[in-house]
Formats: sequence, structure tokens, C-alpha cells
Amino acid sequence: MLKNLSIKNYLLIDDLSVSFNNGFTVITGETGAGKSILVGGISLILGKRADLSVNRDKSKKCIIEGVFDIGSFNLKSVFDENDLDYETETILRREILVSGKSRAFINDSPVNLNQLSIIGSKIIDIHSQHQNIEVLNSEFQFELLDLISTNEENIRTYKKLYEEFKLKSKVLEELIEKKQSLIQSMDYNKYILEEIDNSNILEEDLNDLENLQNSLSNFEEFSKELNQSSQIISDDDIGLISSLSRLKTSIDKISNNSQKFNSISERILSIKIDLEDISSEIDDSLNSLEQNPEKLNTIINKIDKINNLLRKHSLNSVNELSIFRDNLAEKVNTTENIDGEIEHLQKECENLKIKLKSSAVNIHEKRKSVIFDLTSQIENVLSELGMVNSKFKINLSKTTNFYSNGMDLIDFEFLANKGYEFKKIQDSASGGEMSRIMLSIKSIMAKYKQLPSIIFDEIDTGVSGEISKKMGLIMKELGTKIQTFSITHLPQIAAMGESHFMIYKNDTDGYTKTKISRLNDNERIVEIAKMLEGNNASESAYTHAKQLLN
Repeated sequence: MLKNLSIKNYLLIDDLSVSFNNGFTVITGETGAGKSILVGGISLILGKRADLSVNRDKSKKCIIEGVFDIGSFNLKSVFDENDLDYETETILRREILVSGKSRAFINDSPVNLNQLSIIGSKIIDIHSQHQNIEVLNSEFQFELLDLISTNEENIRTYKKLYEEFKLKSKVLEELIEKKQSLIQSMDYNKYILEEIDNSNILEEDLNDLENLQNSLSNFEEFSKELNQSSQIISDDDIGLISSLSRLKTSIDKISNNSQKFNSISERILSIKIDLEDISSEIDDSLNSLEQNPEKLNTIINKIDKINNLLRKHSLNSVNELSIFRDNLAEKVNTTENIDGEIEHLQKECENLKIKLKSSAVNIHEKRKSVIFDLTSQIENVLSELGMVNSKFKINLSKTTNFYSNGMDLIDFEFLANKGYEFKKIQDSASGGEMSRIMLSIKSIMAKYKQLPSIIFDEIDTGVSGEISKKMGLIMKELGTKIQTFSITHLPQIAAMGESHFMIYKNDTDGYTKTKISRLNDNERIVEIAKMLEGNNASESAYTHAKQLLN
């Protein structure tokens, strides 16, 4: 329930703070006094858009704040979903800054307008002749039918299945799209993979192959030069090793007489040993030389294959080619294995469809079972409100499609007078009729569910006499279940309120300001008498006012 409303610097309101009780509250005032301003202010804390034009003093920000007791609304999960701290006493606040920008807060936490609207719609509900769109909304129509048919548990079961079905259907769709994409490239990938595998070059070292090619290609030159080198080093007469041996012998002969020549002898020996090693390596190389044109061709072909594949795929090494090959193999395997995944998911989705259809049938049957009783209840209330010939129809039809709350489509139809055909409610009900329909529906819903506080904004336009009394009684009865406000111009309805507030204008310091005050018993008599006859009400008007209040 709305416990307190504070409005500062909003249109004709300078600074207003008012506290409300539970039950049925009426708000009256002369035309133009600012009743619509009050509703507009409340609309802002419910997420309505605004700009700097609402700021009474353009140099100051506009602040609207509502304090609500929401302990009976079971809204903790909604707060959790919006990452907000839940308090049974919740404060909604809206600020319109001097820059024209808007800020919104829930329990002092900054929120966006969407969050404010979500929370606000669960707390307070505004209805007027121009603002009864809710009854046209299929979501609201289903909510009404499911509430009366106690379908909530079935709906929860269905929604859980539906979310799982949506998730798996999305994954299945993505897999099928992935398969189509892979199929387009699969043949090419297979061709490249076979080309690389058939080349048999992934285990080869390009440097080793190039060295071997160089050796095979230059056999004659290598053989000639290596033989000549071997002869230079190892010839018995003029070879370097023989010469060094003779040199060492000569030096050794004089080393006995001089320590200096011992060192020279050792150095000569070291050179001789190195030459012997070099000679051995040359001989090994000479012995390993082979003249093999077939092997040379094989090596050249391998090198060509490697270089061609590297160029073709813009790679730099055999190692990169090996990684590229493994990635191709993974893509090919994925394409070949994806059919199994698709088949598995298709079976799961089909099983979920069976469960969803079964759940949807239960939901449909329960909905269908209460339509007659619900339409009868609505028609009875409408008859009390003077629409004795009106008829209400709820069309519920099965479909083959899955929706978030079942497989049904719903539509409300209405006719106000005998002899006419049913039409969709938006095409057949006037603003006043729509208001009475909504009042009827809300009065019925309140028997089954704790509804948000509700504000009826002059929905009694065009109503008078006995009908206005019936409308007042229905709103008063509604007030025993939920906090109910009626902004009214009818004395019969005003007299029904447990609390009575009057909105009026006051000229202060050269400015017109809108004020609101709670009326005591005597002030209510005066106000209702004025509503009956105007400012110059007669004694009979005062008497009538007292009778209405009693």
C-alpha cells in the first residue's frame, strides 16, 4: 500500500506531503484544481518519461517520492531478478534535474526506468477512461483466467519445460547451421587433408633434405675435391701429415739442448693430431658420397612438395604445416560427428514437445472450465453498474504453437446492447464502458489474489444516480481487500470513502499552487454539499450530504 507521497517542484505543486491509510480513499476537487497533476506525479515514480517542463521552478530539481508497504505482495524474487535490495517498506523516488535529465531510485539504489516500471507495476496500478490498456493485453487476460482457474502450478511446470525446450532448440538450430557451414567446406577440407597426408613429408626436415640434395647434386665436384684434399693431407711423400712428422723429428733432435723447442714440438704434435682428425672426416665424407640419380629425384620431389604446400597455405615451416593439418582433421571429424549430436538433441526436443503438449492440454482444460463462471461474474457486476444488456465473451483457442504460458490464444469480446454482434473489446467498448469492465474484473480478481494498490482516475464520468452508488459500493468492497483510491466528481462515490482528501488551488506570493488536505467529518459534509449543488449549496444539499455519509 501507498503509505506516503511527497512531491516537490512539480507543475503547480510546490511542496506536498501526504500520508494514506489502507481501505477505500476518495480524492475530490474542482475541475482544474490539480487532480490530474497528482496522478501524473505518481505516474513518474512508476516509470513514466518526463522532461524539464514538469519542473515548477526551472532552477530547482523536481522530486517525487512514494513510500510503500509491500510485505504482502511476495515481491522478493522480482527484486532479486533486478539485483535490488528487498525491503518490506520500499521507497520509489524520481528526480528531474535542472538539466532536464531524470534519475530514479528504489530504496536509494539507482535504477533505470525499466526497472522502476517493473517494480512500480507490481505495487500500484492506475486506471482511467484513457488508460485501460491492460484489459486489452493478452498477458493480463491470461493472468485473469489462470488466476480464477488456479492454474499457477501448471503454468510454473509448463514454463520450466518451455525454457528448457527453448534452450535446447536454440542449440539444435545452431548445430544445424554449423553443419550446413561445415558441409560447404568439408569436401575442400578433405581434399587438402588427403593431399597433405599423401605427400608423406610431415616427418621430414627441410634443412636435412636440402643438404642431402646439395650433396647428391654435386657428387663429381665433391669427390674430386675431397680426393685432392685427402692426398694433400695424407700423401706418404708430400702429404702434410708426413711433412709434420719429419718436422717434429727435426725439432725433437734439438729440443734436448733447449727447453724452448719442447714447446714447439708439442704444438707441432697438436697440429698433426688435428690434421689426422680432418683427414679422417674427409675420408668418411668421401666414403659416404654416393652417385644416385633416383634418390636425388626423390629428394627434389619431396622438397618441391614441401615448398608448394607451404606456399599454397601461406606457411613458413613443416611444423606449421603439421599444425594446419591437425586443424583440418578436427574440422572434418567435427562435421562427421555433428550428425550424432543433432540426432541426440532432436530426440530430446521431441520428448520435451510431448511433455509440453501434455502440460498445455491441462492448462487449456482448466482455463476452459472456468470461462462460463467468469463471464457470468463479470456480466453480473456490469449489470449492477447499469450495463444490464451487456454481454462478455472469452474466446480461448488451441494452437499448434508453443507460447510462454501454453499453446492457447485468447481474446475478450463485448457487446453493450441487445441485437448486436460481439466484437473485440477494443472495438466495441467506450471509455466509460471500458472503465466499468476493468472495475468489474479487478473486483473479481481481488477475491483470488493480493493485487497492487489501485487508483481509479475519474472512471465514473458519465455515471450518475443509483449506478454511481453501485460503483461506489464495489470500490468500497474492493477497498476491504486492497488499498483503493478513487479520484471522483460524484458525491455518491465520495461519501463511500473511508478517507477523503480534497485537492484545491491556493494563491500564495503571486503564485498559484496546488494543495491537498485530509477532510474531517464536518469538512466532508461541506465538500459533498458543494459537489451536489456548487459553492452556494442549500440546506437541503447539506442534509443530503449528511445522509450520503451516513
